[in-house]
Amino acid sequence: MGKDIKIGVMGDGGWGTTLAILLARKGYSVGLWGVFPDYLKFVEDKRENVKFLPGIKIPHSVKIIKDAEFLIDASGIIILAIPSRFLRSVLKEFSAINFRKKIILSVVKGIENDTYLRMSQVIRDVLGDVKLAVLSGPSISHEVARGLPAAVVITSTDMKLSKKLQHIFSAETFRVYIHSDVIGVELGGALKNIIAIACGISDGLGLGANTKAALLNRGMMEITRLGLALGARQETFWGLSGMGDLVTTCISPYGRNRWVGEQIGTGKKIKEILNKMEMVAEGIWTTRAAYELSKKCRVEMPITEQVYKVLYENKDPRRAVRELMTRRLKTET
Repeated sequence: MGKDIKIGVMGDGGWGTTLAILLARKGYSVGLWGVFPDYLKFVEDKRENVKFLPGIKIPHSVKIIKDAEFLIDASGIIILAIPSRFLRSVLKEFSAINFRKKIILSVVKGIENDTYLRMSQVIRDVLGDVKLAVLSGPSISHEVARGLPAAVVITSTDMKLSKKLQHIFSAETFRVYIHSDVIGVELGGALKNIIAIACGISDGLGLGANTKAALLNRGMMEITRLGLALGARQETFWGLSGMGDLVTTCISPYGRNRWVGEQIGTGKKIKEILNKMEMVAEGIWTTRAAYELSKKCRVEMPITEQVYKVLYENKDPRRAVRELMTRRLKTET
């Protein structure tokens, strides 16, 4: 695959914009599309995504595309960077287009509510048996866009496809590994957002480093337990798409899910927080899906359960912490 390949990014949020910039810097022909034409015109004129990636100039080699069908037709690779709860509805709009000759790369992190499908499953459910891979890992968009070193994982059931994409995306400051556990990589990227909300609540309550360390560790145990029940491999969760992504999301000042939790910890209500947010915090919706899945699979996930009750049942965060700390004593497993 030479650098004349056309790559289309569907989703003009921070991560989609960052990947468009990364690929353009490597010399690829890249197009960027979003759902709001007026905002796309603003981005095109200013060459900056002020809502989602402020302070980062977008190279003129990134073409801002207002016609999604044109972007899809013109591109050999389609990067899907659409928030998880809108992914199905957006794809349905264009499902009449033949995607079978395209390579699809999902960078969406979440679990669909009600169906409990991972994002790659949603994509195949709508588009059919397409060539599909997933990119995940610790990748705060603002840091990657600034050229700070980062490492991520690409996974697919097709190892040749993973290797092709590995070479396309790898850069001096962006190291790409390949992996074969699609289930584990996707679940790690989705479920860590719930623990990030918990860590944010802890930060907002001023509970300190010991509390956050406990949440990180016990949170990873929950992620692993549910992952194993759904067919993932245990070792995947100790890699970049598991522990790596979890740590970054829980400690970074740019982490949206951690920030949401922090606001809750300081006393704000979730509706108030959402009304003021431009960015999407995937963990809010993933929490519901994971909580319901844990009951369905009979997997113990006490942190997830308490985050669910804070988000969806208006439970007091301090009471949630107290109940976590006073649960039945047990061995560390």
